[in-house]
Amino acid sequence: MNWKLWPALLLVAGISQAELKGKTIDYKEGKSVLEGYLVYDDAVQGKRPGVIVVPDWMGMSPFAQDRAEQLAKMGYIALAADIYGKGIRPKDAKEAMQQVGLYKGNRPLMRARAKAALDTLLAQPQTDASHVAAIGYCFGGTTVLELARSGAPLAGVVSFHGGLDTPTPEDAKNIKGKVLVLHGADDPHVPPDQVAAFEKEMKDAKVDWQLVKYSGAVHAFAVPTAGNDPSKGAAYNERAARRSWQAMKDFFAEIFAQ
Repeated sequence: MNWKLWPALLLVAGISQAELKGKTIDYKEGKSVLEGYLVYDDAVQGKRPGVIVVPDWMGMSPFAQDRAEQLAKMGYIALAADIYGKGIRPKDAKEAMQQVGLYKGNRPLMRARAKAALDTLLAQPQTDASHVAAIGYCFGGTTVLELARSGAPLAGVVSFHGGLDTPTPEDAKNIKGKVLVLHGADDPHVPPDQVAAFEKEMKDAKVDWQLVKYSGAVHAFAVPTAGNDPSKGAAYNERAARRSWQAMKDFFAEIFAQ
């Protein structure tokens, strides 16, 4: 298929009668069972680009499934990835922080869980294995960047208000695709020194990268359930959420056209 025509084909697919096919799907990382959510539009014929969606620190949630379904409506096949494991669903911020700590403190495991999702998506008959990307929110943004640093065969990754730190910045040389970071300019959880270190990491590795900062936006700006009080450090920002989603769409139109 000529992927330069993909945006036009997506428009045609949108005009036709969409029929989303969504299902929970079990897969494994080692002996650990993971439970993701796979979805695609059955009105789109043949193979199509695939997108991994890595959720925020609350793990698999209606928000993660909704993002996957939005991508499916755009003509992609999407898999909302389970990083924590089947049945591990934090009930509150305390439990979520405990889970995040396990993976931020063990980046090889974080990468392995993300790769298991990628391998599962690549195995689907609807997926064009040469055109796959990953997006992530907050903790998920950190995760997709680590997946890229591992050398995974990705056309690109998108981090929405994700942590940018890594214990192995030298691994950026392994990144095969392009990188888009969508960042809240006032995010206290990802301070300027972390942003500067990330920029240096990308430059040193000669990665094709972009970093977009949204004024007035703090952490979790794209998550509607994050509240509306920026003084708490995390809050939904409708303008930044809308602009960042459009930036992702433009990014996909570029990386999947090549």
